[in-house]
Amino acid sequence: MVKDILGRIYFVYGMLLFAITMIPVALIFFIVRNLASERTASIVVQRGFQIWMGIYMPLIFCPVTHRGRENFKKGQNYVVTLNHNTLADVPVSSPGIPGPNRTLAKVEMSKIPIFGYIYKSGSILVTRQDAQSRKDSYPKMIEALEKGLHLCLFPEGTRNKTNEPLARFYDGAFKVAIQAQKPIIPGLIFGTKSILHPSKKMWAWPHKIEFHFLPEISTTGLAQSDTDMLKQQVFNVMKEYYVRHQDLI
Repeated sequence: MVKDILGRIYFVYGMLLFAITMIPVALIFFIVRNLASERTASIVVQRGFQIWMGIYMPLIFCPVTHRGRENFKKGQNYVVTLNHNTLADVPVSSPGIPGPNRTLAKVEMSKIPIFGYIYKSGSILVTRQDAQSRKDSYPKMIEALEKGLHLCLFPEGTRNKTNEPLARFYDGAFKVAIQAQKPIIPGLIFGTKSILHPSKKMWAWPHKIEFHFLPEISTTGLAQSDTDMLKQQVFNVMKEYYVRHQDLI
């Protein structure tokens, strides 16, 4: 009972702090996106996300530790595939990637006042229920990769609500990586399910987060007919690593 009450108080604290720190970030993003070039804006937006979350996460007692950033080679951009357990993955995913990036994000979140503007600053928006919207997102993802940006994707498609380490993967991330001939870096986020438990609403609990990047997986020479093979390879690598580090959950 006591933990339930404290968890609700903590949830309100986290949401209020998020809203307060969000306002100056939104203002900076608005100025930059209207005055700077797209490349410069991407760099500033990414750095802004990193500074914001670098301040916010410790303030809500959820420090983030990164491992494996050395797997990102200078001058090379990647398709980064991440697991997805809760909404707490969102504020650490894109800012945790070393370098400007774009993420595929559901359009509904962009309609939230103020936050929606920040959200779409680093996102390629898609309506998941709309087949045409999903189709239109492919050339946008390819364009982002061609511009030298990383692409941050959740191949599970949505939050994993199963009892398995990972939900099944969709093809999109792997088709894009093959088409652009860009290597994949698998990433695992640990600890966010302990912050926002899937069975509880309006409740949260502080917990440390670990964000690990694994060695790259090449797509050089692969064709679209290799999509299933690549998808299974990445799934197996991520699942095996996740299971070996379940003590971090």
